[in-house]
Amino acid sequence: MQRLYDFLRRHPTGVDSFWAVVLFGCSVLWVGVESNTGAERMLVALVVVLLLSLTVALRRRAPDKMLLLTAVLGVVQLLADVRVNPADFAMLALIYTVAARGGPRWATRLGLIGGLAAAPLASLRWPTNEASFSGQVFLTVVLTVPFVLAWVLGDSIRTRRAYFAELEERATRLEKEREAQAKVAVAAERARIARELHDVVAHNVSVMVVQADGAAYVLDTAPEQARQALETISGTGRQALAEMRRLLGVLRTGDVKESGEYVPQPDVRQIEDLVEQVRSAGLTVDFKVEGTPRSLPSGVELTAYRIVQEALTNSRKHGGPDVGASVRLVYFDDGLGLLVEDDGRGAGHEMYVDGGADGRGHGLIGMRERVGMVGGTLDAGPRPGGGFRISALLPLKPAH
Repeated sequence: MQRLYDFLRRHPTGVDSFWAVVLFGCSVLWVGVESNTGAERMLVALVVVLLLSLTVALRRRAPDKMLLLTAVLGVVQLLADVRVNPADFAMLALIYTVAARGGPRWATRLGLIGGLAAAPLASLRWPTNEASFSGQVFLTVVLTVPFVLAWVLGDSIRTRRAYFAELEERATRLEKEREAQAKVAVAAERARIARELHDVVAHNVSVMVVQADGAAYVLDTAPEQARQALETISGTGRQALAEMRRLLGVLRTGDVKESGEYVPQPDVRQIEDLVEQVRSAGLTVDFKVEGTPRSLPSGVELTAYRIVQEALTNSRKHGGPDVGASVRLVYFDDGLGLLVEDDGRGAGHEMYVDGGADGRGHGLIGMRERVGMVGGTLDAGPRPGGGFRISALLPLKPAH
């Protein structure tokens, strides 16, 4: 029995065909009982019940056409004096189907109007002589109720299906939006890692190159200075490797427990160490702090460190010979101010302004992106009298 139920549930057309056969069988029995009405009327009755049963079997495939056929067969019943019989149940089935499917508006209206008119027309065509007028009206109302209920039930199911379809569409749309947001987040994270790698590589490698050139120059005449330069190269390389491990570690899974391999994010306090490292590489840097130092949001501290690192790196690479630089940190009540200047004369500054220090736009563009992420402002450009100036204001709270 369970197998039969599962089969019928998976094949709705088979269910309709089954009920159409049952309906036709019951209607044929009714025609046999009414066989005293004459051969011609019995033949018309057989044709009517056969076609009505057929509409039940095909109600899902062509509901609108089957509804029209049912209405025509109802008119034929009235004209040919084919009384109400079991096959007329097809009218209820078609009214429900059209209302539930939500087809053309004329079909749903025709189903409702036909259901409301069926019982009154049948009462007028085949009145009950034994019933009084009030009883006839009551009987008509009772017979009309199933047609109305069939239409209301079908319309409510259509509304419910539309509601669930809208919920499903909304869920699908939200899922797509979440996927799009995830992709944007991944792209932003990749851009952040690219900026970090650019800062680490550009700064540390440039320091190593300068120290290596100096060591090669004084290797024979001043071995002690060459040894110090090699030690600086070694320390700078280790620092670069540590920072790159930290950055690349976020791209690997399952390495969270190995946090000992990674160094913490640089902050404002390490800017002085950065300046000392740049000085040891041969660049004269004047460093001053104004205001009362205090703890800042991690994003602001990292941004400040990277801006100073990028600015000093480009001063050393593009400022020309004997370039000098200055770094100012100013603590305000509502933020942190940065001023990095140099007195270089190199042509690289123009390249720095136009396309970034690396020629690809990762220099100044990266700075602006960092400052924008914390809600600050950045001003960068040539300094009057020569050189280059970068000033930034980093608020404690991002602007909304």
